[in-house]
Formats: sequence, C-alpha cells, structure tokens
Amino acid sequence: MIDLTLLLKRESEEPLYTQLYQYIKKEIMNGKLPAQTRLPSIRSLSAHLHISRNTVDLAYQQLLAEGYVLSRPRSGLYVMDLQLDSLPSSHHVREQVSEDHALAHPTIQYDFRYGDVDAEHFPLATWRKLSNLSLQQNHQALFSYGDPLGEPGLRMEIAKYLHGSRGVNCSPDQIVIGAGIQYLLAVLSGLLRSDNRSIAMEDPGYDGVRTVFQHKGLDIHPIPLEADGLHIHKLYESNSRIVYITPSHQFPYGMVMPLAKRMQLLKWATDQNGIIIEDDYDSEFRYVGKPIPSLQSLDTQQRTVYLGTFSKCLLPSLRIAYMVLPQAMVELHRKQDYRLYDQTVSHFQQNTLELFMSNGHWEAHIRKMRKVYSQKQFTLISMIQKMMGAQVTIIGEDAGLHILLRVHNGMDEHKLIATAEKEGVQVYPVSPFWAQPAQAEQSMVQIGFGGLSIEDITEGVYALHRAWFGV
Repeated sequence: MIDLTLLLKRESEEPLYTQLYQYIKKEIMNGKLPAQTRLPSIRSLSAHLHISRNTVDLAYQQLLAEGYVLSRPRSGLYVMDLQLDSLPSSHHVREQVSEDHALAHPTIQYDFRYGDVDAEHFPLATWRKLSNLSLQQNHQALFSYGDPLGEPGLRMEIAKYLHGSRGVNCSPDQIVIGAGIQYLLAVLSGLLRSDNRSIAMEDPGYDGVRTVFQHKGLDIHPIPLEADGLHIHKLYESNSRIVYITPSHQFPYGMVMPLAKRMQLLKWATDQNGIIIEDDYDSEFRYVGKPIPSLQSLDTQQRTVYLGTFSKCLLPSLRIAYMVLPQAMVELHRKQDYRLYDQTVSHFQQNTLELFMSNGHWEAHIRKMRKVYSQKQFTLISMIQKMMGAQVTIIGEDAGLHILLRVHNGMDEHKLIATAEKEGVQVYPVSPFWAQPAQAEQSMVQIGFGGLSIEDITEGVYALHRAWFGV
C-alpha cells in the first residue's frame, strides 16, 4: 500500500471527490501507480488528506465503476493491469477522436438536467453499513428470487411511511415493488380490462409514460390543462375511463392540483366507473404552502392506483419504485398470474432499504434533502430573477426538482438550447412532453437543479444570461 499526496483545491467548482478520482486515474494511466498496487484505506486516506470518508469513497466507487481498480474482499482496492503498452495505436485514435469531439461540441460545464440528484448528500456510509448488515442477516435468502410483489418487510415500511406522509390507506398486500415507474405501469397496463383500452393523459405530460402506454397498445387521449391542472370537463368528453395524472406536481408545468379539483376528479371516477392512476413522483419536495393529501387518501371508492419512487430522494440507480393497487385489482393481479413474474428489484437492495427505513434514516434523509433542494431552488429562482428579471417567466417554482423557463428574446426552443451550449450550459426541450410536439410553446426550456451545487447553479445562470441576452 502507498500514500497518496495531492493538493485538493477546495475553492474549485469541481467537487473534491472528482479531483481525487481524476488524480488517481491519471497516476494509474501514466504508470506511477502500477498494477497490483494497493490503494490506501478510506479511513487512512481521509485522515491523510483531511477530507471526509464519503469524499474518498465516492472517488473509489468511480474508479471501481470504470475498471481502474478492483476490490478484494477483506483486503482492499488494487490497481488493475490495464496493459496500456500493448494498445498504443488505439489509444492514439481514441485521443484524437476525443479531441475532435471537443472541438465540434463545446464542453458542458453546467448541466441543468432534470432527473439528476444530489449525490454528495447520499448517506453512503450508512447505506454501506446497512448493506453489510443485510448480508449478515439474510445470507441464505439473498440467493433466492424473493417475493414477486416485493419483500414483505419493505412493503410494510412503505405502507407505514405512505400513511404517515401522504395519508395513503393501504395494507402491505396492496403494494407491488418494481424496477421503476415505467415497469410498474407496463404491469398495470396488462391489468386494465380488455374492453377499456383508452387512457386519458395530461397534455403536456410525461413522455416516458406516454411511450409505455403506446407500447402496450392503449389509445391515448390527450387532455389539456387549466391553471389548476387537468381540464375535468375535457376528461368527461374524452369518454376514457382511465386517467394518468401527476396532481401533486404536474409534469412538466409544476402546478399543484387543489383539493376542490381533486374531489371533482374523484367524482369523475365514480360517474364513469373509472380508474385514476396517481403518480406522486416527487411529492416530498414542496416549497410553498402546506401539503395536500394524495388522491388515494381521499378516495373512498377504491378507484385510485398510487405510484411512488425512491429515485428522487435517494438515487435513480437503485431502481426501486412501488405501486399501491385497489383491493379489487390485487385480486385481478393474482388471478391473471402476475405473481409468476419474477421480482425485478434486487432482494439485497430491498433488504437494505427496509433497514434504512425501519431505523429512521429514510425520514431523516428526506428532511435533510428538503433543505438541500430548497436552498438550490431558492438560489436558482433568485439568480434568474436578479439576472433576467422581466425578460423571462418562471413556471412551476412551488415544488419539485425542475422549473420551466419562458424566455422573451425571440428565440425558439432549438435556438435557446443551442446558444446555451455555446456558453457551456445544457438546458432541455419541452416539446417532447406534448402529444403533438408542434403544439408546444416555442420559447420555453426545462431546467433541473437537483444534481448541481449552489455554486454551479449561480455560475450556470450567469452563463445563460450571456447566452440569451448577450450580457
């Protein structure tokens, strides 16, 4: 094992773990850390460099993921034999291609991508400890496929959490765990009655969900929005008896459906013998006003399917989402042999998450992340208002991890994105969210802020101002 000594730039915009990862990677690539060299332990390197263990661990995890080092149980991390000398020509080709790509495409410094989360605040040490505990407690069970619905202990924890946080009324037997919302919606599509193949959706709405329904052969009816959410009268006119909706934070506009309209939607379900699919994808993050109860909690007729995910508050890579079925659909799920489907989420990850929730870490993490994202959202909104003022309109700032920005400079969506890229900033189109993209607003982009630091958000807004207004 060797000592690693480097000067980390704490004032740099680049995270410390990235600086450490880049340094070790460079030392491996230039041969200064030869194959089979054992890296310092996380504890010793964090003490040596006076940085947190999380920082060292994140750097090591990146090196592991990219194959620069390998882990030997009970021994540590060792440098891989990359055999660089045998590949001089291919390395040169890759280097040239990389240079050409860099010339053709400006380097993106500030990526306002929706879906990215704050990995710096992920409780990695706690998660690792609980992962190890899960291995010790459930050694034999981890070799099995597990319960098709999801592990009973995790479903129990989810039921308790949903009742306390969102008022959802359900038993663990009504919960189905799966690898993401899209997978669960694919299962749900198969449960819908064969004589009820049309489905209504908000327009604009989540394009990833629309694609699932299209692949499952459902006839989609786009329903326009009002200022407070879905247009209920247009929903009646569609004659659909199923509707997919994001009432707690409409995607992508961000409005929160008020209680009165929620009651109208529940009446529609009763009148039409209908089904409501409530996607509560980021209900943990609300910045203005008091939380409004979920539709499912208000539904006395058992007509609401409730969907949620751990992707926004933990990590998307965990691929853990859940679906709460009405009791009648639980029976349908059983009769149609969906329980013969193997569980798509790792037994091991489910057990770790169960321990994370049962030991109080989940709710503590949510409280912390509310503060983190609230600070980021405040920074984004205040900087945009300070720099651009009346030149833009901010949409959907009351909740969630993104906003829409309508820009009053004459540029369309394509031009806004292209000029931002020239300043090293990535923002995203909104046209895919419309059933007919040509009907989308032309001067609007989507800006996510979850994965950026406060400093990057600030600098990114400055860069956007230069790109769009030449200042």
